Amino acid sequence: MGSCVVFGPEGAIKRSYRLYGIEGVRPGDDYAAMEEVLRRRYQRALKEEAQLPDLLVIDGGKGQLSRARQVMTELGLDAIPLLGVAKGPARRSGHERLIFADKEVVPGPHHPASHVIQQIRDEAHRFAVSGHRRKRQKVAHQSILDGIEGIGAVKRKRLLQQFGGQEGLMNASVDDLERVEGISATLARRLHEALHHKTPSARASYPQSSQ
Repeated sequence: MGSCVVFGPEGAIKRSYRLYGIEGVRPGDDYAAMEEVLRRRYQRALKEEAQLPDLLVIDGGKGQLSRARQVMTELGLDAIPLLGVAKGPARRSGHERLIFADKEVVPGPHHPASHVIQQIRDEAHRFAVSGHRRKRQKVAHQSILDGIEGIGAVKRKRLLQQFGGQEGLMNASVDDLERVEGISATLARRLHEALHHKTPSARASYPQSSQ
């Protein structure tokens, strides 16, 4: 998941923050993920004639900055200046290298520029982490009964109450299911088959940690 935060003269502009689910990108390919985020954000900005930034800050060094420049050039937005923020050798906060127009500077931990960059990076990280958390919570609240024909809200509630939750439901036999009010023999067989033939990815009660 990629995040984009926006700052103005008065600080964070949270209404302009956006999260992007990364699709079709090999896990760990940060370059491709960054390209996807940039394209999606600025293609939409162009389409909607939205306000464009005076400066685009890229979390990364020369490699990321070069790829970002390519994307912005393809979109016809090469007039927007780019600033790369690369971690220093010790990867310590406040010792980042700032790359602008192929020049590098290290302002140091006490320089106002470093303070602003740290604030922006911390906010982008916080926003991305909160998005991951919301996504995990959404998956955790899904039910293995979702999408099974004939099982609505009332029957789902009865089934979960009868068997003490989703784990007990998974261990129930067809006869056990049929004893629940409103569950016919036909529906019990259909329900049992659906529960035991769903793919692991569809069993939202056993969520995998998000990447």
